[in-house]
Amino acid sequence: MAEQSSPAQEIAGGYGTSGAAIELGSVVVGGQVDAGARVRIPLAMMNRHGLVAGATGTGKTKTLQGIAEQLSAAGVPVVMADVKGDLSGLTQPGAANDKITARAQDTGDEWAPTAFPVQFLSLGTSGIGVPIRATVTGFGPILLSKVLGLNDTQESTLGLIFHWADSRGLPLLDTKDLRAVITHLTGDEGKADLKGIGGVSSATAGVILRALSNLDAQGGDEFFGEPELDVPDLIRQADGKGVISLLELGNLQGKPALFSTFLMWLLAELFEELPEEGDLDAPKLVFFFDEAHLLFADASKAFLAQIEQTVKLIRSKGVGVFFCTQLPTDVPNAVLSQLGARVQHALRAFTPDDQKALAQTVKTYPTTPHYELEEALTSLGIGEAIVTVLSEKGAPTPVAWTRLRAPRSLMDTVGDEAIKQSAAASELHGKYAQSIDRESAYELMAKKMAPPAEQRQQAPEQQPEPRREERDEPGFFEKVMGNSAVKSFFRSAASALGREITRGVFGNRKR
Repeated sequence: MAEQSSPAQEIAGGYGTSGAAIELGSVVVGGQVDAGARVRIPLAMMNRHGLVAGATGTGKTKTLQGIAEQLSAAGVPVVMADVKGDLSGLTQPGAANDKITARAQDTGDEWAPTAFPVQFLSLGTSGIGVPIRATVTGFGPILLSKVLGLNDTQESTLGLIFHWADSRGLPLLDTKDLRAVITHLTGDEGKADLKGIGGVSSATAGVILRALSNLDAQGGDEFFGEPELDVPDLIRQADGKGVISLLELGNLQGKPALFSTFLMWLLAELFEELPEEGDLDAPKLVFFFDEAHLLFADASKAFLAQIEQTVKLIRSKGVGVFFCTQLPTDVPNAVLSQLGARVQHALRAFTPDDQKALAQTVKTYPTTPHYELEEALTSLGIGEAIVTVLSEKGAPTPVAWTRLRAPRSLMDTVGDEAIKQSAAASELHGKYAQSIDRESAYELMAKKMAPPAEQRQQAPEQQPEPRREERDEPGFFEKVMGNSAVKSFFRSAASALGREITRGVFGNRKR
């Protein structure tokens, strides 16, 4: 008579054993861990996306660290944000201790301290990593509207402003370029330029300009400019391991909308630039989207629809996306339904809202005879999760209470000084460290309106004294934008600066 398998082995049997896979840990049933009953995600299914969720302090960050390590070891590059500043330990081998030894025994893991290749990046120039930037033109009106907190009407107006600049080949590299164009389009000459395609009201322009000023005051202006990040710099290997691009965000704790929308810009850039790949044995890149609730909060229906479309289609480019947040309900259903892997850490149920979120979370999992899920989700220990993924055949695996294996790298920060030294030694440092302020819309407008050289060389006493009212108002740009010479300049700008810009699904520029 055949020996009957245990419940843990029955669960693990649905996860398969063939092919390369990301090892998550071992199955727990009735409080007992079966080290031989393994829970794994097939590497070929990592581009079917996923969710890592759970309350603060339940071990989400270490789960991300462990998955990123294995992807890197398999040669798959990773992009992830270091929101809390404690993922820099990926660069150093872990330190063995009693807890790690016990966890390795529980999960059947042959733990060995290992370091992984990391490139430290910072959003803007005030961070400690290699600074990365986007141009205003490259970022596009839809994502910029999200950062600025614009409503639908204001977003539509910003789209018109970008369209006008695009059609004339005017590069909007930083926020001062955008201000210059907005100021022009609210003047008489600008209104004539927009005749037939709409207009920019002074009130709406004022809202956008104030929002830009607020963004600059918070340091957002240091992010927009050149050199702009090249997507291929995120898809690199070092000694056969995938390079982990770690976005250091310590300087952006007070600007959550900026860093979450920037992550979406990165994803949109990948979507636009990478070729179609079909089904691969391993993804080309896996992208971890931390603090995902910030992206979806207060998002317009159009914005959410574009996120849904990007997540749906980017799989064919060989890119996997993992959203990381506290509650599955933070992610819209249309996006949640596309996430093949679910790693749910413990949830709390202290308030009526917590209890409602718990009940909704339970409904998103397949039924299981082995666990009372509502009880299980509130009973998980640190470093444990309820897991279901897609098998090699693309079918959902059984729900598994999983004790997750420990990361092999250091589970702590290496410190700011070590990060700075690593960034300075990076191949990307020479490419991105120095800002470039080339001629763009702002400078071109000012240059067009500059007086002739012979007039500038006249003695000061030969220059007519401006009337008091000219000195006080209007300001320089109001005069520049209102001058009739600017109109002819704009008409010739397209031929001088290049063809009209085309834009992708998120309004970001197609290169």
